[in-house]
Amino acid sequence: MNWKKPKKSTIQNILFIVFIALLLFSPLGTFVKIQLNRLIAFSPKTIAVMDQKKLSSYQWQLVDASGKHVSLEEYRGKVIFINFWATWCPPCIAEMPSMQKLYADYQDKMVFLFVTTDSFEKGNAFLVKENLTLPIYQSVSNPPADMDSATIPATYLIDQQGNVILAKIGTANWNSDSFRETLDELLKK
Repeated sequence: MNWKKPKKSTIQNILFIVFIALLLFSPLGTFVKIQLNRLIAFSPKTIAVMDQKKLSSYQWQLVDASGKHVSLEEYRGKVIFINFWATWCPPCIAEMPSMQKLYADYQDKMVFLFVTTDSFEKGNAFLVKENLTLPIYQSVSNPPADMDSATIPATYLIDQQGNVILAKIGTANWNSDSFRETLDELLKK
């Protein structure tokens, strides 16, 4: 057999395909996606008062990792932070450290609901691996229509009067000074 030395362009094309495959289908790719999402995460902005809507319903049933059932109705009149996420979602993973810092400082002042479709076994293993202490839930019934998103992460902030004052789809820096100021003002009411 007569082997020809591959052209430089052929070798470059093969290396490029291997690189793309690594980014798409390997843990290296997930790591890169997480880091890029952290770089572009900005402080979330609240919805202008005139554009805010009341939560259409508090009739949403959830279950926590211990099997305890809770209803959103139990939290009416409180500030509620709701985040939809999954362990396989790089943007979700990217914003978790900022949420953990926020949760550590505000867990006694407001309600946090981190809602996942992952099994509790998988969700809890992720929390342990990432050194997170966030309370995770699964939906038992459909969430209110105001929180219907086909994309995750999706995060909502509900004030004491039931207004959806923030609806953020995608990664955000939840531990920013400006978001903390928003929460502090909200909690004074």
